[in-house]
Amino acid sequence: MAGLEGLDLRELLAFEPKGGVIRFAGQRALLMDPVTLGLLRKELIGMLGMTAARGIFTRLGYAHGWRTAEAMKTAVAWPDEAEWRRAGGRLHTLMGQVRVERIERKDTDGPEPFAEAQWSDSYEAEQHLLHLGQAEEPVCWSLTGFASGYLSYCNNKTIYCAELKCVGKGDAFCHIVGRPEAEWSAECTEFLRFYETQCMEGVLGQVTEALRQTERKLRAKRQSLARAGVTEDPSGMVARAESMQRVLNLARRSAKVDTTILVTGESGVGKERIARLIHDESGRSHKAFIAVNCAAVTESLLESELFGHAKGAFTGATNDRPGLFEAAHGGTLFLDEVGEVPPAMQAKLLRALQEREVRRVGENTSRKVDVRVVAATNRELSEEVRLGRFRQDLFYRLRVIELRIPPLRERKEDILPLARLLLAEAGERLGRRVNGLSPDAADQLLRYPWPGNVRELGNAIERAVVLCEGPRVERDDLPEEVRAAPPSLTPTSNPRRLEDMEKEYILAVLAQNGGNRSRTAEQLDIGVATLYRKLKQYGHPEAAH
Repeated sequence: MAGLEGLDLRELLAFEPKGGVIRFAGQRALLMDPVTLGLLRKELIGMLGMTAARGIFTRLGYAHGWRTAEAMKTAVAWPDEAEWRRAGGRLHTLMGQVRVERIERKDTDGPEPFAEAQWSDSYEAEQHLLHLGQAEEPVCWSLTGFASGYLSYCNNKTIYCAELKCVGKGDAFCHIVGRPEAEWSAECTEFLRFYETQCMEGVLGQVTEALRQTERKLRAKRQSLARAGVTEDPSGMVARAESMQRVLNLARRSAKVDTTILVTGESGVGKERIARLIHDESGRSHKAFIAVNCAAVTESLLESELFGHAKGAFTGATNDRPGLFEAAHGGTLFLDEVGEVPPAMQAKLLRALQEREVRRVGENTSRKVDVRVVAATNRELSEEVRLGRFRQDLFYRLRVIELRIPPLRERKEDILPLARLLLAEAGERLGRRVNGLSPDAADQLLRYPWPGNVRELGNAIERAVVLCEGPRVERDDLPEEVRAAPPSLTPTSNPRRLEDMEKEYILAVLAQNGGNRSRTAEQLDIGVATLYRKLKQYGHPEAAH
């Protein structure tokens, strides 16, 4: 056997009768199922991201090509070394990785490429489509790396190959071009970084540093919580009230079942925190959690935001763009304020949920998506259905399981634990060492009805951390409306004397009115003289005026 045309796989392969060792061109070789490599690709992309995974496969292919060229130099009696240099494509085909057809250019506008070929039946494109779907960039990473490594070794200079077209991104065939590094134009050199170890080292270094920072933040948070005497649920949520414990329990049970969930409750109660808990406790936790506020996107853009669009679908659509359903593939999509979705979009959203597929704006074909949807609203959707503003079929499709989060005023047991947790987090974030709440400050937090729920409580605590001058938050550090909150008239397990409650209530109303006795007396439906007498009895400074 001699020459490029005479290459025969049967003569390049050797099987040792004992031990099951296979040799290719004298070097040990392995047989591997391509699906295994496809699954490895999927796992690496999931763990490290597309950039790092592409760098790993490109470098792997480069090393494979380099080693193959090195082995083939002496494994075959080449009549001409030029045939050895051109044998990379033929070997690619014999190995079953891709069918290669060389392209010979006669007329070209620019400099003729060092190497050029058309590929078909690429195992890499096949596996990417099978496990990850159609890509936006070429995906034959190891095959391109192999061509680069083989050409570089044979020609004793660095040759970089780039895939200009790829079946994995929707092209009819794969098109590869190889040039020396210096001949690639500046705008085409972005792909060259995938041949460098710095590509992987940089990404892995960033991941390592991010993990270190997260560990430092967790240690600091645990120390802050310990100083504040806070214990929290493993999810990071506070739930002392029985009603909130029931919500968390149902959320955890629902997370195990891949179904649509509707989270309802007033603004600020923590609907997105519950949605994240569902995602984190589900089998999708290793994939993306993507949130979108449906009320914050205009009706004209909401369809494109959710489903994506094709190039030229409307003015400004200069490229194909996947929507959030596709971006959340394999993970969870959180549709906040779903009650604000316009009627025309409600029908399209219903179809996406039922058929588990989306159609980009400007396209006629549908794309399958694997997404778990969690929706949230502060509206009473059953009433919206009755009024004809929300589709009944969509309502039932969203509310397979409903989690209704009680407002903060209905779970007073959670107010102080939540406040201490928020205090520790705000102190850490703002660099303030604040250890707790004074009794008066804690009492006022319990008195206030918190119409803005947990969000308002968080803002009030952050303000107090900024303003407090001592080691703990005092009553005067709280917002005015919280300081002025009158005591609750709901009896507790330890009833107080009527005189004490009357005094406390009168003083609270007086403080709320800025010390104006006339307005206070009018609101309490007593005379100014009566109010003056009581204030004098209490020894209040206002009685001296």
